[in-house]
This record gives sequence, structure tokens and C-alpha cells, in this order.
Amino acid sequence: MLSQVKSSVVDSDIEEEDEDDDREQGTVKWFNSSKGFGFLTMENGDDVFVHYRAIRGRGRRFLVEGQLVRFYVTEGEKGKQAENVSIIRG
Repeated sequence: MLSQVKSSVVDSDIEEEDEDDDREQGTVKWFNSSKGFGFLTMENGDDVFVHYRAIRGRGRRFLVEGQLVRFYVTEGEKGKQAENVSIIRG
């Protein structure tokens, strides 16, 4: 199942590493694609909520555990949340 999910990520939705990008970098802790949300772990170890609407890309937007991502952190009603999330090629 995981290989099916990984293979459905469109290459054009994956970005290259960019040292000039000022967004945070982290990894996907977990993501429930049927509910459309999950958590990212920042490089400092903090967890950040992510909703599918915050993921850049076309079509169905989802993340896979362990993916490397880049994002902005904002303060939501219930704490830190990720915005402008993109998958990056490691």
C-alpha cells in the first residue's frame, strides 16, 4: 500500500533542495489521507499540525510518513500549524 501511495506523487509536485528558501524543513510524522490531516516534525523536534489544504500541488494532496517537507509555521486556534507545505527531494 505504501508503495502505491508513493508512486502516485507527481514528480512536478516535488521540489529540489533550495538553501535560499526561508521556510522550515522537517519530516512527515504521520498523515491520515482519508481525514486530510496529520503532523510534521520540525528539525528542532517540535510537532506541527498540517491540513491537506496547506499542501502545495495539483490533484489530491497528501503526505507520506517520513517524507522531507518544507513549510511555514503559523499559530492556529489550537497551536502551531503548517502552511505552504511542499515535498522536497532529499
